[in-house]
Amino acid sequence: MVIAYVLIKANVPSVDRIRDTVAELDGVTDAHIVAGDIDVIAKIDVDSPADVRKTVASGVLSISGVEGTQTHMAME
Repeated sequence: MVIAYVLIKANVPSVDRIRDTVAELDGVTDAHIVAGDIDVIAKIDVDSPADVRKTVASGVLSISGVEGTQTHMAME
């Protein structure tokens, strides 16, 4: 099991739609709008680091209005 947190920079007028779309992706267990430099934080719980990459690259980054991401894998 691999847990990762994806910090998402989004087009602000679309942030609610982006959060909802991210929350529906396979492996995403939580997605929240946050204040600050980042607009959405998503928690991913998948089987492997390759699955994290697939979720971010093929899922999150394909959503219209997503401007960029940073991914941090938990080390516990």
